[in-house]
Amino acid sequence: MFEGWDAVTLARAQFAFTMSFHIVFPAFSIGLASYLAVLEARWLLTGREVFLNLFNYWLKIFAIAFGMGVVSGIVMAYQFGTNWSVFADKAGPVIGPLMAYEVLTAFFLEAGFLGVMLFGLKRVGPRLHFLATLLVAIGTLISAFWILSANSWMQTPSGQGLNAAGQFVPVDWFAVIFNSSFPYRLVHMVLAAYLTTALVVGATGAFHLLRGSVLAGPRVMFSMAMWMAVVVAPIQILAGDQHGLNTLKHQPVKIMGIEGHYQSHQDGAPLILFGLPDQQEGKVKYALEIPKLGSLILKHSADAPMPGLDTVPRENWPPVPIIFWSFRIMVGMGMLMFVLGLFSLWCRWHGTLFESRLLHVFALLMGPAGFIAVLAGWITTEAGRQPFTVYNLLRTAQSASPLAAPAVGSSLLAFVVVYLVVYAAGLTYLLRLMANAPRPDESGPPSNMPTRTAGMAAPMEGAPQ
Repeated sequence: MFEGWDAVTLARAQFAFTMSFHIVFPAFSIGLASYLAVLEARWLLTGREVFLNLFNYWLKIFAIAFGMGVVSGIVMAYQFGTNWSVFADKAGPVIGPLMAYEVLTAFFLEAGFLGVMLFGLKRVGPRLHFLATLLVAIGTLISAFWILSANSWMQTPSGQGLNAAGQFVPVDWFAVIFNSSFPYRLVHMVLAAYLTTALVVGATGAFHLLRGSVLAGPRVMFSMAMWMAVVVAPIQILAGDQHGLNTLKHQPVKIMGIEGHYQSHQDGAPLILFGLPDQQEGKVKYALEIPKLGSLILKHSADAPMPGLDTVPRENWPPVPIIFWSFRIMVGMGMLMFVLGLFSLWCRWHGTLFESRLLHVFALLMGPAGFIAVLAGWITTEAGRQPFTVYNLLRTAQSASPLAAPAVGSSLLAFVVVYLVVYAAGLTYLLRLMANAPRPDESGPPSNMPTRTAGMAAPMEGAPQ
């Protein structure tokens, strides 16, 4: 099945496969935890039972998604030792403490208060229960903080030195944690998590409205989700633009690949909308482009020169066809989110928010758009860093464990089989929960519901790809 693949390629494929399954659950649970805190706060402030019913409805979904994210996150960590032991040895003095800080902060909050959040409303009282919900939500954000700090250091390393054994060691922890790309990537990821959750909530509400539901729950959740799309989608577009400018400054080769700029442009680079990048020939075939717009966007000057990959040794080129298209998929999903928000605002203005079938169908189709955008963004980020694990300092080919290809291939095949079975069952159960409209007497998770409280609720991006 994997004939002709070497051990490094198989190890990268294994991490990419397991990561693709993992990242969607933290992205959902980060946003959903904050949504649950908002629902409970509105219930306490207004006394309206619809907010409590929605809280209990989404709490059951959160418990399943959180558990699936935890289990898949643990698998990610094991691969550092099995497939990427050289990377773990060389980068461990920097990455290890950052991961430990995530456990010492986010893990304690999540593990300590998740049980109270899930089962404690009738035991500890509304106010203390809300505090537990708020702390779980804060815990997911703290987890994202540390995980993204670790991965951002791999993208834009700073504050480290080398010891006698050739390991990266921290010299300035502030520079390590708050490296140059970290603030932009943290904001971009958290906003993506909020949009992902809003689209799922909106799609669920739209589904029940299309089925003719007259219950208050679907209307309230749909209205809240559309407000989130209206507010957050344009902010995410601005945050993404700033993140792109930061990437141009610190990882220019990645931007060259994203833009399809194989050749340098001395008097203004075009914006290539679509085309077929040819890595072998070093050009984008059948390019549909707008002259000078690339320089205008990236340099704020239509005539600004833009270097291309012809200025970079070929062995340092990222896989341009992959990141060229993954970036455009991410941007395309973002634009659709923005359009959905505007359309919902227009319908709200005209009093047809709950009657417009076109809006409801649009929102239902956009349900998975957040997950698609997160996956496409992750692929752009990680594949664009290639051929390095620590950008410009440690190559991916030098980071892998000394394993034979058949050993890595067999474990990859096992992951494929197990993940397809287990996650198909989990996703089916989640969709069945969402297919049932929230009832006026909605109860929370049953007290005998199995859960796992553990850290790593945020996306495990910090690994070789």
